[in-house]
Amino acid sequence: MVTVNTFKENKGKKKMTMLTAYDYLTAKNIDEAGIDSILVGDSLGMVMLGYPNTLSVTMEDMIHHGKAVVRGAKNCMVVVDMPFMSYQASKEEAIRNAGRLIKETGCQAVKIEGTYFDYIKAITDAGIPVVGHLGLTPQSVNSMGGYHVQGKSSEAAKKLISDCIKLEEAGCFAITLECVPRRIASYITKKLNISTIGIGASNECDCQVLVWQDMTNYGNTKPAKFVKQFANLYEEEQKAFKEYKEEVENQTFPSKDHTYIMSDEDYHEAIKDFEE
Repeated sequence: MVTVNTFKENKGKKKMTMLTAYDYLTAKNIDEAGIDSILVGDSLGMVMLGYPNTLSVTMEDMIHHGKAVVRGAKNCMVVVDMPFMSYQASKEEAIRNAGRLIKETGCQAVKIEGTYFDYIKAITDAGIPVVGHLGLTPQSVNSMGGYHVQGKSSEAAKKLISDCIKLEEAGCFAITLECVPRRIASYITKKLNISTIGIGASNECDCQVLVWQDMTNYGNTKPAKFVKQFANLYEEEQKAFKEYKEEVENQTFPSKDHTYIMSDEDYHEAIKDFEE
């Protein structure tokens, strides 16, 4: 089974993989494909619940979906996002909610956006593994003024590097870098002793993560620049739905192959009292 130690052991030696999942069956399929880790992302707000962003996602949402994913993942390491306002208010609340995610879902680690160094240290001191998250942090989309590449200027890049070092010092075993220029992601990856997890941050990172609906075109939406679509499940699903509709209307489904049979003797015995 993949653990925190697996990330440490593979640093600089073997690239690792991570995908999002929000339900049992997807987690099972990802696990059986040999993916190293699963992120139960607060992106579930958009791809599962139809919210315009991640800000409406609750602890209860994360716990509900996290439980399902853990049941499906036998070998993957499962990381669960701490949702907006589950850790920002106080150190005590951050520790309590991180503990809830670990205890109630059975996941192996939590992920926290931003520069809450003291809170993260308190959580890791409590024995809870933490993945940091810098660069584009969706929970801060309003203060950032939208979804934009981060760390492009020298000053912004300098702060990003410094913040990553501080997250390592706070006890993170990995840091997600989202929408960060390649050269800066590469520098951070080499500078840190812990793993970097890239999403829009180049193949220089130690691990890559994508939202599974994005990389399979499941939602039929225009992908971000950093997303490669490895399949087109939207088209396959639409094809299946339309074929189903057509066959039902034409009465070619269900066919005899999909129908249960009883003997003439049993049939006539069953209805005889109603035919007299």
